Amino acid sequence: MNIPKEVLEIADGIRSMKIRGAGRIARSAANALKIASEMYTGNTLNEYIEYIKTIADVLLNTRPTAVSLPNAINFVISRLMRKIDYISDVEEARNIVEGAASEFIVRSKEALKLIGVIGAKRIRDEDVILTHCNSSAALSVIMKAYEEGKNIKVFATETRPKFQGIITVKILASKGIDVTLIPDSAVRLIMKKVDKVIVGADAVAANGAVVNKIGTSQIALAAHEARVRVFVAAETYKFSPATVTGELIIIEERKPSEVVSTAFLEEHPKIRVRNPAFDVTPADYIDAIITEKGVIPPQAAILILKEEYGWVISDYLLRISSSEEGETTK
Repeated sequence: MNIPKEVLEIADGIRSMKIRGAGRIARSAANALKIASEMYTGNTLNEYIEYIKTIADVLLNTRPTAVSLPNAINFVISRLMRKIDYISDVEEARNIVEGAASEFIVRSKEALKLIGVIGAKRIRDEDVILTHCNSSAALSVIMKAYEEGKNIKVFATETRPKFQGIITVKILASKGIDVTLIPDSAVRLIMKKVDKVIVGADAVAANGAVVNKIGTSQIALAAHEARVRVFVAAETYKFSPATVTGELIIIEERKPSEVVSTAFLEEHPKIRVRNPAFDVTPADYIDAIITEKGVIPPQAAILILKEEYGWVISDYLLRISSSEEGETTK
């Protein structure tokens, strides 16, 4: 089965982190499904469904931690599968897939705007904010507060080893915001100058724990010690329905060559280098999660999951039940 070159390029971009950020990854995955559908040349419905499922699998295997990726794909694929018994031809199936992909992209962008409007209400004039990595949702809050005329200052971590913080400071500086780049290791020292921490999320678990760029949990600990409030800005498609049924979010480990040079690794073969891309911040160290639905305490994450993904959770539990019944009858 031929996979379009454009789709493979998107998959490679997500895998290599040329496409960064949970929101961008999600929108890119939805767009890849749309492109794949548009480029399908067959005329058999069953073949088309298998083709779209193959594309989905290719995309799902690119980044294990960003829950936005499977949620975006499920948003599209579920709409196809829920109508599968009523679809008569390939054209009808294509319309569903392409329409759902476009809808997800629009919803994702709208969610960012709403998070900015809602989150900006939590920022006061003269606040000093600390942010980490390069989160579109966190930036939306900060920039909206500045647009509303609030005089704010921002500290942004460099975010090793990929230095996404440099992207953040460039964006903020281009908007006229007073921003300072700091080393990750300077967070505890700088925290005494900070009023609020605003970070993004790659995944939110059912218990309110947040998976985000490595270093986030240390920032939350430093903020807790200094009695600084921590806000997480996250679209609801970053909430993980799988965690309701007990599954854990996989923490991605990336290549050691992102941390040290290949020459160093070759020269010192006995030295092991670990490069975890994310860490987990417990709900106890998060004051609130800012979503497009409103501001919630992290402990209310389960309510968002039930509202947004109840059907996914039900389907999953039904599959488990059917599987167990099958085992008992053997």
